[in-house]
Amino acid sequence: MEPVHRVVGRAVPLRRSDVDTDQIIPSDWLKRIERTGFGEGLFSEWREDPDFVLNRPVHAGATILVAGPNFGTGSSREHAVWALWDYGFRAVISPRFADIFRTNALKQGLVPATVTATVAERIMDRVATDPATEVIVDVEARRVRVPAIGLDEPFTLDDHERERLLAGLDDIGLTERFEAEIADYEARRPAWLPSVRP
Repeated sequence: MEPVHRVVGRAVPLRRSDVDTDQIIPSDWLKRIERTGFGEGLFSEWREDPDFVLNRPVHAGATILVAGPNFGTGSSREHAVWALWDYGFRAVISPRFADIFRTNALKQGLVPATVTATVAERIMDRVATDPATEVIVDVEARRVRVPAIGLDEPFTLDDHERERLLAGLDDIGLTERFEAEIADYEARRPAWLPSVRP
């Protein structure tokens, strides 16, 4: 996973709460064997409505999604994060994320920025009015900024989560930090014990 220090870009206002993972990426898309191409299925049932926010040309190329509370509820499918990432989103701002979705997002490098409902509404109001508005999700400072309206607010990210994003560490990367210790341990193990070596 690539390090994430800040996400700077335009945002899409998704004025919906309790968005579950089946709405993010419907189950029909789970038959794919690749991990790419899920962006096409992102909110695919909602995108059948020509007026759905992602169908509006003014939001094309946005890198930040701003949603209502309880984003990512439902099943624990990682595909929801893959779909958001593949579509081009690098951060999601919401007053609350489902725990499993939030964990999956952090493991994939998608920044889940938890802000108050008031802050989320202010951002949605601004980007709905002016889709060209720049939004900044600063992982280093743990702040969400919208300079055009003077918004500069903290978002929830603990030290471990921040370190993972800044260093670009997924679960494998975290384990590889101990590669020397693992090799030393494996070299000293009795030969009759099971081994993962080829």
